[in-house]
Parts: sequence; structure tokens; C-alpha cells
Amino acid sequence: MLNSSNKLPLNARISFAIIILFGISYFLYVAQDILIPIVMATILAVLLNPIVIFLESKKIKKFFAIFFTVLISFILVTGFLFFLISQASSLSDALPILKKKFNESSAEIITLIAEKTNLKESKIQAWILDQQKNQIKDFKIGEKISSVGNVMVTIFLMPVYLVMILYYKPLLLEFFRKLFRNKDFIAVEEILLNTKKIIQSYVVGLFIEFVIIAFLNSLGLFIIGIRYAFLLGVIGALLNLIPYLGALIAATIYMTIAFITMPPIFVVYVLIMYVVIQLIDNNLIIPRIVASRVQINALASIISVTIGGAIWGIPGMFLSIPLIAIVKVICDNIYSLNAWGFLLGDSISSK
Repeated sequence: MLNSSNKLPLNARISFAIIILFGISYFLYVAQDILIPIVMATILAVLLNPIVIFLESKKIKKFFAIFFTVLISFILVTGFLFFLISQASSLSDALPILKKKFNESSAEIITLIAEKTNLKESKIQAWILDQQKNQIKDFKIGEKISSVGNVMVTIFLMPVYLVMILYYKPLLLEFFRKLFRNKDFIAVEEILLNTKKIIQSYVVGLFIEFVIIAFLNSLGLFIIGIRYAFLLGVIGALLNLIPYLGALIAATIYMTIAFITMPPIFVVYVLIMYVVIQLIDNNLIIPRIVASRVQINALASIISVTIGGAIWGIPGMFLSIPLIAIVKVICDNIYSLNAWGFLLGDSISSK
């Protein structure tokens, strides 16, 4: 283990670390269109690899085992997306009614604010119009078209990367073996093995959590009487996969829909329902199914999600937890980085 960096003065080491972090962050931001599909494909490859191995054990040739695995996965995901789109089409038919009710509710809120603050309704409405104009001004069509194009390229490239990573897995492993000396490769092999276990168990845990939360959300909204309960339940479960922030966004959406479509008391019902579901999720589902796989403390999770969103947007928020978990594995297996692994860990809550 090299400890030459410890001979440097403390201020030099801190400056060096800041420069490296800034350089890595800048590289991740600039190369996001290339890196995001590769990272996603790598995570999916680790997840699907046991299926490929199983098919190969049944005397199916490697390429066909990979092809069938990726094809079936693609069909399942596409079917799920088409099902969501079909459910969303019913919501789009009701958009004019929802817009009308939203405008009525907004007018009532403006009147209430005007009464409580002694401001004129015309001034409040003028301020709202100014904000809308600024939003339209900031809306750059070229950038939006470019971002949609990047999404389409990512969707197209992911299956290609996925097939290639699964097919060339032995080549990639041999590359790491040749890159490091025999003594160092033992630690690298341990890191790769732990990373594989974390990705597989964490993604499976997230899927189980998604199914349970989607069911609970849909059931709760249906019992309360909120329209489009299933669609909103699934959307809320997807947002819930974003640690901490996703739950707040989902709760806001549910309460807004309840406020627009139902009497005001139903907002309270929805809030109570969502708090109960979150208590179940945070105290039963996450500790037993998800958090047991990834021992990352809440502070590190929130910071990583925020940084991931700033660098890679929504994909970065979803990928932040597995990536920070991999960073923790690396830190835990390199002596000079053990302190950082301890900082990311959840040793306090586990006591």
C-alpha cells in the first residue's frame, strides 16, 4: 500500500483532493451523454448476468443466451411503459376539466391571500403572469429538443452496451487482472465481488419496494376515492425510488390532485395516507429489504442524491445510491481510504 501522499503537508493534501474532486465532477458532467448509458447498462448487466449463466448451463450458446435475456427484459420494460401510457391517456382526456378546476382553486387562493395580506388581487395576478412569462422566456426549444434526442440515443445505446458488456465480461475481468499486480488483484477481485453483490441485491430490493409501495399507494388512493389511483400509485412508487426527495415530490402531486378534484378535507386524508405508507416503508420495507443491502447513512445519501441530480439530472438521482455504495466498497478495501468508507457508512444507527 502506497502512503507517499501522507508525507505531504495537510494543506497540500486538502488542495490536491479538492482539485481531483472538481476534475472528476467536471468530467462526469461533460461526458454524461456517454457515461449514463454505459453506467446503466453495466448495472443491468450485473443484474442479468445470473440469468445468462443459467441459460448457458442449459447448453444454450453464449450469444443467444445474452440475446434472449436482453430481448425478454426489453419486452417486459416496453410492455410496462405501454401499460402506463395507456393509463395516462385517460388522464389526458380529463386535462381540460382538471385545468378548469385548477384555475378555480387558484382564484380562491388568490382571493384568500389578498384578504389576509391586504394586497390587491390584480397585483397578485400580475406577479403570477410575470413569472409565467419569465418561465416561457427561459424555455429554450433547442435545448429541449436536444435533451429529448439525448434520451432517445441513450435508449438506443443501452441494449447495445448491455449485450456487449455481457458478451465481453471475461475480457473485462482479464483486463483488470493484467492491469494490477497479483497481490493488488486480490483486493480488486474482492471489490468487484462485493460490488456485484451490492448491485444485484440492491436493485432486487428496490424492485420489491417499488411493487409494495405501488400497491399501497394505489389501494390507499382508491379507498379515499381519488381518480386515476393506479396511475398515481405507480408514479409515486417510481418517485419513491429517489431517496428522500422523491417522497416529497410524490406527496405534493397527490395532495395537488386531491385539492383540485375533491373537497379540501381530502387533502388531509391523502396526507395521512401517505404518511402512514412512508412510515411502513421507512420502518419495515427499507430496513429489511433495501437498507440491509447498502449500509449508507442518511446524510451521505441526501448529499449523493443532490450531487447526482446536479451532475446527471434525474438519472443521476436514481444512480447516486448504488454508485456511492460502490465508492464505499472501494474505500473499505483500500486502507488509506478506510476513513472515507467509515464516513459514508451507517455504523451509528446500527449500534
